[in-house]
Formats: sequence, structure tokens, C-alpha cells
Amino acid sequence: MNVFSISDLHISADNQKPMNVFGAGWENHLQKIKSDWAKRVGDGDIVLICGDISWGLALDEGLRDLQSLKDLPGKKIFIRGNHDYWWNGITKLRRSAPDESFVFLQNDCIKAGNVVVCGSRGWTCPGSADYTPADEKLYLREAERFKLCFREVEKVREEGDELVAMIHYPPFSQKSPETLFTEMFREHNVQKVVFGHIHGETYFPYRTVKDGIEYILTSCDKVGFTLQKII
Repeated sequence: MNVFSISDLHISADNQKPMNVFGAGWENHLQKIKSDWAKRVGDGDIVLICGDISWGLALDEGLRDLQSLKDLPGKKIFIRGNHDYWWNGITKLRRSAPDESFVFLQNDCIKAGNVVVCGSRGWTCPGSADYTPADEKLYLREAERFKLCFREVEKVREEGDELVAMIHYPPFSQKSPETLFTEMFREHNVQKVVFGHIHGETYFPYRTVKDGIEYILTSCDKVGFTLQKII
């Protein structure tokens, strides 16, 4: 079983939010991703999508955008991003999933083979350029959500299992390499962390190892609209 990841698909089925306004590289970006996906992913593989999935504002709009991924192979595991306003009510979302290959994580985890995946949105971390006192409450709330995730992980993780954490926001900043997120990842022996949110000219290391944990940036425009192999 292979595990891949990509983030920030920003799908707009009705083309109300064309992404090419952010640069020529975004032209037909979803087709580029789907083409790479179809070539490399098998039915028994997993693809982790780290938020900012759809521009939809309501659940039906988000589900319509998800339909564009339905025919792609593999189990698709999602977390919410800061632009996923359509993601409202996890029970209803799970009941409305296009099919059983769509998995939505919220304060929990999923185990597939010897891989356990957990995840939450995260938030802007202290030390980030755009961090303000108003962000403190959300930062602390997301840390609590990860605590819930890891409680569920402990229920299913067995010796030899590999643990992957998904988070939409970068879990640390260049000025503050230690955060509540990195602390928890270290305490719970996470092996890989995948995240997105970073776009354009903003610098962030694509792959870096901290305390034995590999952190992998998977924002689609930063990785050439191709899936990143995690395991």
C-alpha cells in the first residue's frame, strides 16, 4: 500500500473561482492533478488531501466539487482547510459522501493496514508573520482537537504501525520551530506530517526532518500539481 498526499485543490465545478488568476501555472490545475493521480495511484493506495478542497459555500456545492474526484483510484482521506466553508456537520457530510472511498476526519483517525492517519485543520502558529493576538484562541482550540485525535489513535494503533498526521496550516514557523502541534507530534511518535496552505512565492521547506519526524508540504502549486509520495 502506497500513501500519497496533496493539498489545496480549490475545486470550483461551476468555475466561479478560476484559479488561473493566481498565475498561468494554475491553468487547468485540477486536470493536471487528476492525470498524475490516475497514473500513480492504485485501488489499494491512500491519498491524503490536506484541506482547502472546494470553493463551495454550502454542503451541496462542496459535494458537487467532490464528484470530480469520484472516479480516481484509492481511498481519499480529507481534513478541513480554512476555505472549506461547505464543511458543516461531520455526520451529515459522512452520510453524503460520494462513495465509501471518501473519508472525512474530524477529531478522530482511521487505520488502513499498518498505517494510522489522524488530522485536524490547525491554525496560524505563534511566530508566523500574520499571527495576531486574535489567533490565540483558535490556535489553542485546534491543539485541543489534536488531543482528541491522539486519544482515538491510541485505541487503534498497534506495535509497528506508522502514524501520519494531517494538518492544513504549517505546524510551525521559521521563527518558532516549537509549537503545541510539534510538541504533540513528538510526544505521540508521529512519523510523517503532511500540510498545505502555503502558496506562491512564500518560502517554506518542502521536506524537513525535526526530532525524527518528516514534515512534508503538499500545496498543489508548490509541488507542481503532482501527488507527493509519503510512504
